[in-house]
Amino acid sequence: MHALLSRHAGRALTGLVLALVAAFVLAPGPLAAAGPGGGGLADQGRLSSSLRGAFLEYWRSGDRDLPPDLTRVVDFWFRYHVVKGAIAALLLVALAGLGVVLYRRYLRPGRRAATVAAGVFVWLLGLLALATVMANVQGAVAPFASLLPILASGAPDGPLADALAQTRQRLAEGGHYPPAVQAMVADFGRYHEAMAVIAAVVAVALIAASVLLWRRFALTARSDVRARRGLRALGAASALASLAVLVVVVANTTVAADPAPALLAFFDGGW
Repeated sequence: MHALLSRHAGRALTGLVLALVAAFVLAPGPLAAAGPGGGGLADQGRLSSSLRGAFLEYWRSGDRDLPPDLTRVVDFWFRYHVVKGAIAALLLVALAGLGVVLYRRYLRPGRRAATVAAGVFVWLLGLLALATVMANVQGAVAPFASLLPILASGAPDGPLADALAQTRQRLAEGGHYPPAVQAMVADFGRYHEAMAVIAAVVAVALIAASVLLWRRFALTARSDVRARRGLRALGAASALASLAVLVVVVANTTVAADPAPALLAFFDGGW
């Protein structure tokens, strides 16, 4: 009976994962565009065109505050990240549930190769979902900075190329920046500061999970070989993941402390 329930739970969670993956790909743009002023921005070409035109208006205005057209694009991008982050968070929860089902199946007698392979795949997909949640929270905290890759994508020409060249020049010169450059530097710093905080929280959670798994491994009877192998693998994987996240913490903290050089490197194509 337990095996039957586990099989049904596995199928239901697999279906939910597939549905959430489809929603992650298809839903964010239309849902974000349904908000105030978001009409048409779900189209990548329209978004890029609107962003570039609004940025030129912003650059020429000489003000630090974003003009209405750029605010409309930034607000859309904020909603876009919120929707993507929410779907990715639900996907992470569903993958965690599916991982529990697979682990319990692994502990039962019988063939394990397919279950182990599925478990590894779910673990890797879970890490990807976690990274996606982190990136979208970061983008929602600093949506203007998150839009910069779209602004600088391709080969900007005409007035936009001139504006970006002037931005690079002012960043290279240092000293007192024009208001628009000040806003970009501040948001770029906030963008990396957000990821430093997010990654620090995730690193602590992964370290705590690893400690708990290793403790449970130590308390598990040596005769329970399957459980010990599974706990050892999960504990090691959590520890390795925490180390990778700690690297992200250090890198983003460094940039947040002095964002202008990193922003210049980005406009020079080095980010």
